[in-house]
Amino acid sequence: MSQAEDHTTSRRDFLFYATGGAAVVAGGAAVWPLVNQMNPSADVQALSSIHVDIANVAEGTQLTVKWLGKPVFIRHRSQADIESARGVEMSQLVDTNARNANKPSDAQATDQNRALDDAGQWLVMMGVCTHLGCVPLGNGAGNFDGWFCPCHGSHYDAAGRIRQGPAPENLHIPVAAFTDETTIKLG
Repeated sequence: MSQAEDHTTSRRDFLFYATGGAAVVAGGAAVWPLVNQMNPSADVQALSSIHVDIANVAEGTQLTVKWLGKPVFIRHRSQADIESARGVEMSQLVDTNARNANKPSDAQATDQNRALDDAGQWLVMMGVCTHLGCVPLGNGAGNFDGWFCPCHGSHYDAAGRIRQGPAPENLHIPVAAFTDETTIKLG
């Protein structure tokens, strides 16, 4: 092969690689906006987690906050509420799944698995009935001193577990954790 032919071959290779590289960059620039538009918007990201001050929630009462467009019940349970919830036999429950984002998925719906803290004083649950999405009444309502959905008659106990009525599942537990003694982070 002569020197002129070698020069042509390497120039041809350079043009081939440069054109291919430019095509890859142009393709990436065209596809990126399509991929990026699938990311959540800034307002959605801002609401994905919230901090809730629970310093003024008296024992035996609950605070309802809005998170991701849904109500969340934060209940400061009394010792009687805790004893009532922990005294329930698993065989009496309609739904034995914990439905707790903080515990393993195979955990049972014991009060210890549903409470936010080890002592069981704090219970954090989505405030949406699992039957048709109504908002149950709280603060000891219903036949089991927990929550009652008047729309279709679902009764939940002091741990948010379905005990009577058409609801198929316990009230769901969101991802929640204490950030300090008086603040709970949802999400």
